[in-house]
Amino acid sequence: MSQDDGRVRIFIDPSTLNYHIYSHIVGNYDCSDVICGTSPVILEKSVKTPSEIESLRQTFIEDGVAMERFLHWLEDEVSSGREVTEREASVRLSAFRAEIPGYRGDSFENISAYGPSAALPHYCIPAENPPVIRPAGLYLVDSGGQYLTGTTDITRTVPMGECIRLEKKDYTVVLKGMIALSMAVFPRGTAGCQLDVLARGPMWRTRRNYGHGTGHGIGFWLCVHEGPQDIRQNFNAQPLLPGMVTSNEPGLYREGMHGIRHENVLLCREAGKDEFGDWLEFETLTLCHIDTSAVIADMLSPDELKWLNGYNERVYRTLSPLLPPEVSAWLRYKTMPL
Repeated sequence: MSQDDGRVRIFIDPSTLNYHIYSHIVGNYDCSDVICGTSPVILEKSVKTPSEIESLRQTFIEDGVAMERFLHWLEDEVSSGREVTEREASVRLSAFRAEIPGYRGDSFENISAYGPSAALPHYCIPAENPPVIRPAGLYLVDSGGQYLTGTTDITRTVPMGECIRLEKKDYTVVLKGMIALSMAVFPRGTAGCQLDVLARGPMWRTRRNYGHGTGHGIGFWLCVHEGPQDIRQNFNAQPLLPGMVTSNEPGLYREGMHGIRHENVLLCREAGKDEFGDWLEFETLTLCHIDTSAVIADMLSPDELKWLNGYNERVYRTLSPLLPPEVSAWLRYKTMPL
């Protein structure tokens, strides 16, 4: 900014500024003219306005329709015996999203990974000879869309046929972690690093773990990874605030075997006030069924089972009127309570 003395001073946030631009600035200005600090813009962006929140709710409905159409197509194609590669599945998913008004591209390159491929959390499909999705085991797809009305990010791990006992147990344990975070109620002032253990707890109790964060901020458009909040083990003092939108994505990865990740997007919102303080909770924005064919029901508590059945029923009731009849009938079957 320009000062009365004619000097130009620049305020920068080194933690968010592109390193090349940062290097150019500090290399061309006197040190006394460069002021470093925390940008107030990042926090303001992370707390969505009421109109943005309503727009995101509608966007997740439309994105959920695209996801259900894709999952129906994938199951039909693979079960018919036709060879579907990881790349073809990825292209098809993007095509379903491209039919949504306001679509401007994918949030990031789709992670379309079958079997051992999914053991790499940030897997990229090989350029040549992409693996074929077989009618057995697990397929993982992590994807999202960029729309004028908001940004989405979702992961579904899909049983493609018969699963072995270890796959089912891993699938269920990861799901327990995702549900635990979804049901969290916590006092105002709580940071994401204080909630991370909720997602890891069911896994730790069975001597399982994952090496990435549990959640990252989601932007409104053009920014699928947004701060300053997150949910991970690393210490981050930023409290979760009403209006913040954050992913919930615990996972588990067995090299050479399979990878599992369940991801929904959560909105932090008010949960009431009493003599003990102000309370916050999460609203799940993502709408796409969770396949229960690989769930070991006996491993779920009554509260977890109630959440899962309630979520799938909400998905069906919200999306079925918007789906083709054959997809709606298929979704009814997929969301029947355990």
